[in-house]
Amino acid sequence: MSAIMLVHISTGTLAILAATVALLAPKGRPVHRVAGAVFTLTMLMMAVAGAWIAFVKPMLISVVAGLFTLYLVATGWMTVRIASHHQRIATGVAALCALAVGGLSGWGALTAMGSPEGTVDEFGPAPYAFFAGLSLLGAALDGHATVRGGLAGVHRIARHLWRMCLAFFIAAGSLFTGPGATAFPEPIRESGVLSLPEPAILLAMLAALVLTYRSARKRV
Repeated sequence: MSAIMLVHISTGTLAILAATVALLAPKGRPVHRVAGAVFTLTMLMMAVAGAWIAFVKPMLISVVAGLFTLYLVATGWMTVRIASHHQRIATGVAALCALAVGGLSGWGALTAMGSPEGTVDEFGPAPYAFFAGLSLLGAALDGHATVRGGLAGVHRIARHLWRMCLAFFIAAGSLFTGPGATAFPEPIRESGVLSLPEPAILLAMLAALVLTYRSARKRV
């Protein structure tokens, strides 16, 4: 196993553990902050390592997934760490990054559609279109925030929540139902239990968003 692959696997595993703690811990408390910091650092390392491995292989869809995950984590972190008066600049830069990832994803989808095999690196246009759609949605939201002058209050918290949770979802998918699933014994893979974390993360994200907006309304 190469050193960069070891970094990718080890940081991804640590990121999933840290994200679980951060998601379950009371928000804003020291445990949540420490776990969130570990998640951010390990996810950034995992995404960079994964994108590089995929670029060398090459495997375009994994490059796209790595870059999109990098975008999610970086913007999720910036949302709560960058001062309010700098938010407009941060969201503007984020919009450009999302457009770049969306453009690469869209190019992959169009190339797959136009190829004789109907694929790029053995993947059809659908996964490329999926990441293109998510990237362009992120770019649109970033652009909207830039026009408004940045983010504040509940919208800032919500942006942090869904971006970090979606990055968590992608990492969990890679481990439990993607390439990482081969590390689990066959009986576990065949039991279907590895498919449970991903919907659980999405449900937890939705529940956290609902609670965030409800709490904000009660304070009004």
